[in-house]
Amino acid sequence: MSCRAALSPLVRSPGWCFVLPPHGIAAISRLYLPHHTHSLRNESIRCWSNIPFITMPLSRAHGKSFAHRSELKHAKRIVVKLGSAVVTRGDECGLALGRLASIVEQVSVLQNQGREMMIVTSGAVAFGKQRLRHEILLSQSVRQALHSGQSQLKDMAIPVLEARACAAAGQSGLMALYEAMFTQYSICAAQILVTNLDFHDEQKRRNLNGTLHELLRMNIVPIINTNDAVVPPPEPNSDLQGVNVISVKDNDSLAARLAVEMKTDLLIVLSDVEGLFNSPPGSDDAKLIDIFYPGDQQSVTFGTKSRVGMGGMEAKVKAALWALQGGTSVVIANGTHPKISGHVITDIVEGKKVGTFFSEVKPAGPTVEQQGEMSRAGGRTLAALQPEQRAEIIYRLADLLTDQREEILLANKKDLEEAENKGRLALPLLKRLSLSTSKLNSLAIGLRQIAASSQDSVGRIIRRTRIAKDLELEQVTVPIGVLLVIFESRPDCLPQVSALAIASGNGLLLKGGKEAAYSNQILHHLTQEALSIHGVKDAVQLVNTREEVEDLCRLDKLIDLIIPRGSSQLVRNIQKAAKGIPVMGHSEGICHVYVDTDASVEKVTRIIRDSKCEYPAACNAVETLLIHRDLLRTPLFDQIIDMLRVEQVKIHAGPKFASYLTFSPSEVKSLRTEYGDLECCIEVVDSVQEAVEHIHKYGSSHTDVIITENEKTAEFFLQHVDSACVFWNASTRFSDGYRFGLGAEVGISTSRIHARGPVGIEGLLTTKWLLRGDNHVVSDFSEHGSMKYLHESLPVPHRNTS
Repeated sequence: MSCRAALSPLVRSPGWCFVLPPHGIAAISRLYLPHHTHSLRNESIRCWSNIPFITMPLSRAHGKSFAHRSELKHAKRIVVKLGSAVVTRGDECGLALGRLASIVEQVSVLQNQGREMMIVTSGAVAFGKQRLRHEILLSQSVRQALHSGQSQLKDMAIPVLEARACAAAGQSGLMALYEAMFTQYSICAAQILVTNLDFHDEQKRRNLNGTLHELLRMNIVPIINTNDAVVPPPEPNSDLQGVNVISVKDNDSLAARLAVEMKTDLLIVLSDVEGLFNSPPGSDDAKLIDIFYPGDQQSVTFGTKSRVGMGGMEAKVKAALWALQGGTSVVIANGTHPKISGHVITDIVEGKKVGTFFSEVKPAGPTVEQQGEMSRAGGRTLAALQPEQRAEIIYRLADLLTDQREEILLANKKDLEEAENKGRLALPLLKRLSLSTSKLNSLAIGLRQIAASSQDSVGRIIRRTRIAKDLELEQVTVPIGVLLVIFESRPDCLPQVSALAIASGNGLLLKGGKEAAYSNQILHHLTQEALSIHGVKDAVQLVNTREEVEDLCRLDKLIDLIIPRGSSQLVRNIQKAAKGIPVMGHSEGICHVYVDTDASVEKVTRIIRDSKCEYPAACNAVETLLIHRDLLRTPLFDQIIDMLRVEQVKIHAGPKFASYLTFSPSEVKSLRTEYGDLECCIEVVDSVQEAVEHIHKYGSSHTDVIITENEKTAEFFLQHVDSACVFWNASTRFSDGYRFGLGAEVGISTSRIHARGPVGIEGLLTTKWLLRGDNHVVSDFSEHGSMKYLHESLPVPHRNTS
């Protein structure tokens, strides 16, 4: 088909790419763009279409590969290598059309962002095999088919098909398929077939290089494959003999050679495995290697090749290291998994943790996977300590917070100065970031409360049952495992959460915000110093690598529970990103205060002021006031409004409240709004029952309050409101672990499974069952057996000292 017909309706201006709808103007061929337009790819580019906006520069000096995944988003020139297992179906006869269409879509998205995409593809042999088998079956004589019988026709012998013939028959069809798919995205594709000679003959090499550059200049996607119809049999062990010598033995080595030859920024190698494992995938101890460094080959045991293709993982690693040495970054990932193949290429380019990333820069510290393993091992040792030893660690940490206050405040001052200079934090967040002597003293008091209450936490017997004679069952408390706590702007969160994890015997991974980097570093150092007194320093780890939160949420084999502490947006993002890991937290803090007709005048304004104004950015600050209708136009109502005005609280009117007013405040856009500032909504209800219904409909099950002197009304509210915290004549701000006497909290949970409300030590424990018998078997309890179940409850000791 003509290339011109596949071109997108595109107009370029310097530095910008405007994609115009087909019905808006006639198609404009990219072949006729002036030659200088290729320089526009070095600019920041935006595409006005359904393609994501790209505002980062896409050019860089070639010669050194990217050091970190997060830098991959700057890759301009990218080679995508599609392995045989990716392109072909499971029966090895024919192409995986749906998978291939998804890959073409992703390549098209990146191409339309202004990147230069190239594809090295397999599949010609499989496609040709399918076509030739079909032709052979059709060419069988009718007599032979009838003689064989209908039942045997399906089992008719097919001669062994020679690979070169299959490649010759399949290559044109494969390219026609690519052209048809790319046309859907107004992108032109061009085919290039190469052999080893094309790289070793200098003239052919220059010709190939020039052709590829010209195609990229014209926004055409080159689709490259080895010319399997004429290529000689590969010589064993002839590839990758040195930096300047690489034979085109398979498409892995072809892709590596091409990537270096074209000074490519990124080579993506798609296979049928998630990436590189330290032992053959499927073996019991196989672990996916997140980042692979040159020299790590000794730590890897290679298995067999895939069901199709010539490469195998060992060939991929050799090719990847060769490309890396030539200045091209490499990622090996799975292109066949149905849940990830639809976005694997774009995820890699966005810097997400997909597959194995090859890097020449080895980090100074452990990887996050290693930290997770260290935390699990340290947590198990921590759980095995005596309660007094865990308490001793926490007491020591409390002492360090006061003894080292000058060093802590100095580090915190650096964070505050950087935040103020960069202007990236609002005033409420700056307040959260700030530490003071009084804050550190309060922290130390809270930690000592945790230490005192931790004596009877891990290993506490909560139930004992005599199942039968000499067969006793116990249910005991145990740690959850490894916790990941993600927190923003609040360095005081680090010692609080650490103390709770220590008290409950859990391993802990901490991910703090960049704005508190200096404060978090010193507080973590002090935490490890306290842990060292009993040799469990590794139990608490601070994640300092460039891992994105979304990547951490995928570590389901290392993390047992994620606890986000921060904005409602942070919590929602983590709940969405978590892959198979429970998340404990609240998505919003929409708290209510209901003012009943029997409310005390003295209590109302005092409680509302504290609930809204003491710390409006907190998740336990009130967001909606529910006023009984009978209180409208009363002195009490006037006092409430006057107090809010004095405190400069912006008032929004609920629909019913607005209907009572001639000149009302701005009507609220939604009754499910968490303002997090000096703003609140006022709505009118006719009864306590209606107040409860409103809370259930618009609340977030966080904290809700009734102000009344009527005990019966108060008890109705307390019993019927289904929230984590329900108060009578008390500020919503009491919803806090420290104020509840828990010493601290890892967060406030609004879920209905496991812990609810402020979560302290108890919320970080689960249970296990211990059964002690004496040669007991279930068959003895059958109908004709010799034993009977007793199921007697036994007394529970107050303290488990075993």
